[in-house]
Amino acid sequence: MIVRLHRLIAILLCIESRGRMKAKELALALETSVRSIYRDIDLLVEAGVPIVTASGPKGGIYLMEGYTASLKQLNGADVLQLYLTGIDIYTGGPTESGLKLKNALLKLEQTMPAPYQSDIRKAKSRFYFDDTPWWTERVAIPCLEAVRAAVWGSYKITIQYRKADGSYSSRRVHPYGLVVKKADWYLIAFCEAGQEIRTFKCERIIEAQPSAECFEVPADFSLEQHWIKQRFKRLCTENEYYPVVIRTNKTQAGVIAKRLEMVQSVQEESHLYLTVNMYSYEAACRDAMDWIGRGEIMEPAALRQFVKEQVNRLQKIYA
Repeated sequence: MIVRLHRLIAILLCIESRGRMKAKELALALETSVRSIYRDIDLLVEAGVPIVTASGPKGGIYLMEGYTASLKQLNGADVLQLYLTGIDIYTGGPTESGLKLKNALLKLEQTMPAPYQSDIRKAKSRFYFDDTPWWTERVAIPCLEAVRAAVWGSYKITIQYRKADGSYSSRRVHPYGLVVKKADWYLIAFCEAGQEIRTFKCERIIEAQPSAECFEVPADFSLEQHWIKQRFKRLCTENEYYPVVIRTNKTQAGVIAKRLEMVQSVQEESHLYLTVNMYSYEAACRDAMDWIGRGEIMEPAALRQFVKEQVNRLQKIYA
């Protein structure tokens, strides 16, 4: 029902903004069948929305003259937030974008016919989205709003960036776009110092100073194609590689494999020796205690010693 409700809203948005559309055009735009479009139109008409369907070359689907669905109260920021959530970029939480999203959804809720408003209220009470990982808090991204604004406004920014080795650098960049992968945000930007397009992990941007100077994204640049083709994954493996060897059994190995980035698995007698990438010593110390009961850390010695100290500390507390 929720999927269909989204499609009904989309149909109203389309015909309100464009004035008149063919059923085939709506079907292509919403990735559904022409039959489904006509069924949705029938539902909207039954709900009291005066939609007209006319056949012929100059025909189409449109709202009766003089009628407005009040969707024009949605401004550009509202539509942007709805689009971001539509491509699975969650903008909730106590942030500026989260508040904009809530306002946009409130406007849509007030616009829909009464029968569908009750569906929305029911959906709110029956579905809840929790984007916080188990056992840990979501990683803070302090400058995300500033970076988003720079991407959208096409103006240069100077960022203070923490590299994988813990050192810091200042970069003046042209923010071409943002990519979200498994709740991690990445900024794709042209770096003036390096004179090339680079990828920055947003959680490592500790400061972002806007500039009055604007830039233009090259006409031949495609954010999607750049992300697909770049060597970012390999570079991450090279620059953020901290291998940890864990001794465990077959049952626990399956659980560990789901949580961590597997590099290698070797079986010796009744044990499995898993090599996983934990990116850095700091990240390994932060995450190891979440799953330490499922296996024994064999290497590196520094991490094994850290876990041993933590276990001894806990033992003293609970003795």
